Amino acid sequence: MILYNLRCADDHEFEAWFKDSDTFDRQVADGEVACPICGDARVGKAIMAPRLSRTARKGAADTPNPAEIRSRYVQALRDMRRQVEENCDYVGPDFAAEALKIHKGETDERNIYGEATEDETKTLIDEEVPFGRVPWVPRDDA
Repeated sequence: MILYNLRCADDHEFEAWFKDSDTFDRQVADGEVACPICGDARVGKAIMAPRLSRTARKGAADTPNPAEIRSRYVQALRDMRRQVEENCDYVGPDFAAEALKIHKGETDERNIYGEATEDETKTLIDEEVPFGRVPWVPRDDA
């Protein structure tokens, strides 16, 4: 089956399915295809974007196995942890209090990281303090 975007002589666009391109050509020539809006049988193909199948599968050699995917994911998290540790001040369990002070301008603005309880996290959200949660994985050199 093939799907075509069609246009009638009055510029109405519509879609129609055909068994194959020869069936389309025959039905149009015989006047069997008509615009559903105005009934005009003078129709032709409209410009279409190509449809690419999503079910096309890569070769097994191209597809990473689940262990490789997990390894890449864990490595990306370790890289992120390294970046945070190198570029932010560790404030430990005082994270929420320190983030609030920075947000309210009560202390110098700087990048921080640490821990927060669920209640503290809710408070930060309520106060509209911008922050993010990062899944912390062990260092690869630990």
